[in-house]
Amino acid sequence: MKRRTLLSAAAAAIPAALVLPTISRAATAGTLKIGYQKASTSLVLLKTRGWLEKKLAPLGYDVSWAEFPSGPPILEALSAGAVNFAYTGETPPIFSQASGTPIVYIAATVPHPHEEAILVKAGSPITSVAGLKGKKVAVAKGSNAHYLLAAALQKAGLGFTDITPVYLAPADARAAFQTGAVDAWSIWDPFFAAEQAATPVRVLADAKNLVPNHFFYLSRRDFATQSRTALEAVIGQVQAIEAWIPANKQAAATEISASIGLPAPVLLTALERGTFGVNKVTPAILADQQKIADLFYKLHLIPAPLTVADAAWG
Repeated sequence: MKRRTLLSAAAAAIPAALVLPTISRAATAGTLKIGYQKASTSLVLLKTRGWLEKKLAPLGYDVSWAEFPSGPPILEALSAGAVNFAYTGETPPIFSQASGTPIVYIAATVPHPHEEAILVKAGSPITSVAGLKGKKVAVAKGSNAHYLLAAALQKAGLGFTDITPVYLAPADARAAFQTGAVDAWSIWDPFFAAEQAATPVRVLADAKNLVPNHFFYLSRRDFATQSRTALEAVIGQVQAIEAWIPANKQAAATEISASIGLPAPVLLTALERGTFGVNKVTPAILADQQKIADLFYKLHLIPAPLTVADAAWG
């Protein structure tokens, strides 16, 4: 109440001609509700620094943050309206669009081919992706690692039905992998780096020459239409932090560690093999996404064909 009284008093002292534009902006703005995950390196850094709050306040926007274990639940929250700006890998948007959520691709990262992998324990008799036939493989359903697994199996001449997928969130998948309840694990950084630090493992395959492994910034079409200026400002801040990270990886790892509770050396491993850069979503990137949609329809993982370009941000 004190804050409202002070604001009212301040407003009364300002000429109406100066007040009205500010009221108009605030009336059409709102809250940028961000869904992020531990893999959202740039967003985690922006959160710790408060850059988005400072950038968006003059536009009339507040910022709220919600952490999720992976991309699929972030997009479930986007569908429900619990968030209106999301960061995920390349596969969750396919499932989201297939479910009828009016998503739009706001921006895309450069490819991250070394930041996801299919792992087995160092002493496993499995020495290739082909050796996964008849085995149990942990993976988060609808995640970028799901597509990596499907593409790797296809390249090895196997179908998805040749393995037993065990759909688990990263924390549960890690427990299953470490106890031997599954034979392999398809996973992304920083969980990939964390497992390398904790357990002797071998990489059967990463994304190189298999899948692009883009990450995406997404929104709902209604929010994106109403909030273009705010979203463009956000992407500008993401680009700024992405330009800072490559020369400051140790500092970034330390800063992120304090925020998400993973050891700085683990995060540094992930950053050292990372790539950085955020750009507009091009027709070529949408074509890569279309390949995922087509493969997942062929595997009966989505119920009907879809046109990824329908989710382009005009």
